[in-house]
Amino acid sequence: MSKTVLILPGDGIGPEIVAEAKKVLDAVNHQENLGIEYSHGKLGGASIDEYGVPLSDETLALARESDAILLGAVGGPKWDELDSAIRPEKGLLKIRSELELFANLRPAILYPQLADASTLKPEVVSGLDILIVRELTGGIYFGQPRGIRTLENGERQGYNTYVYAEHEIERIGRNAFEMARKRNKKVCSVDKANVLEATVLWREVMDRLSAEYPDVELSHMYVDNAAMQLVRAPKQFDVLVTGNMFGDILSDAAAMLTGSIGMLPSASLDKNGCGMYEPCHGSAPDIAGQGIANPLATILSVAMMLRYSLDMPAAAEQIETAVSKVLDQGLRTPDIYTDGMKKVSTSEMGDAVVAAL
Repeated sequence: MSKTVLILPGDGIGPEIVAEAKKVLDAVNHQENLGIEYSHGKLGGASIDEYGVPLSDETLALARESDAILLGAVGGPKWDELDSAIRPEKGLLKIRSELELFANLRPAILYPQLADASTLKPEVVSGLDILIVRELTGGIYFGQPRGIRTLENGERQGYNTYVYAEHEIERIGRNAFEMARKRNKKVCSVDKANVLEATVLWREVMDRLSAEYPDVELSHMYVDNAAMQLVRAPKQFDVLVTGNMFGDILSDAAAMLTGSIGMLPSASLDKNGCGMYEPCHGSAPDIAGQGIANPLATILSVAMMLRYSLDMPAAAEQIETAVSKVLDQGLRTPDIYTDGMKKVSTSEMGDAVVAAL
C-alpha cells in the first residue's frame, strides 16, 4: 500500500533544505521500493502570498489526507508588519492544532564527529543523547483569553493565559514514559510548580502516571534549574517532558549542545502516530538563497518520519547511517565547519548523503 507525504517547503531557507531532504527520500524510496507518493502545499508566508492566509483550507485538506508531512520552516521579515492573526507562525500553530499534533519529539544527539563543533567542552557533551518531549497544542501559546487591551488609565496591557487540562498533561506524560521505556528508562518532568498553578497540576498528574510505569524513574525539575543543568551536565538527562513554552526554549538550548541547531530534527505526532516532521531551526531569512544552510536536520527529520509515521525503520536507519558516513568524510556546511574539514554547500551536502546511501 502506498503512503502519501505532503511537502510544505515554507519560507526562507525552507525550500532549499526541503529540496535536499526530498532528494534523499526519493533515493531511499526508489532503492527500497517503499511506494511513497507526494502531494504539495504551502504554509506560512508562502501561503499568505498565494492565498492571503497562513494556512489555506486546501492545504489543510491535503494534510488530513496524508500519512505524514514534511515541513521546512515558516516566517520572515517580509511578513512582520501583518496583523498578528495572519502572521506566518499562525499557520504553523493552526495546522498543529487542527491535526491534534500534541506530542513534539526533539532529539538532541551529538554525533561524535561534531564534538569539537559544540561550544561546550567535549567531555561535557560527548555521547549526548537526550529526547525532549514537548506538549505542542496547549499551554500559553493556545490559552484563552489573550490579547492586548487598554486599561482605564489609558495604558496598554498584553495578556496571555497559561492553562492545561488533566487529559492534555496525561497524554503527553504517557508519551514520555513510553519513549523512556525504549531508552534508558528515566523521565525528568520540567515545570515551575513553585509559582504556577498550571504546573502544580502538571506535577500531580506526572506523579500519578508514574505509578503505571514502575520500571521508569521519574524526577522533577524547575525550568530555570533545567536550563542551567542542560549547560552544566546535560548527560544526566534521558527523556525530558514539559509544556509548550518551556519545551520551545529548552529544546533550542539543547540544540546548541550538539554543535548546531542545523543538526536537530523533530516530529510532531497525533495519538495514532501520524505527524509532521521539520527541523528544529527557523527559516533563517538572512541566509536564504545563499546555498549555505545545513539540510541535515531536515534529512534526519525524514528518517524520523520513516520510523514513527510510515513504519519503515530500516529505511530510517539507512538515512541516519548515511548522514554519519558523510560526517566521517569531513563534509561540513558553514554552521558546523571547523578547521581541517571540507566546506560544502546545501546541495552538495544533500548529494553526499544520497551518494552514501
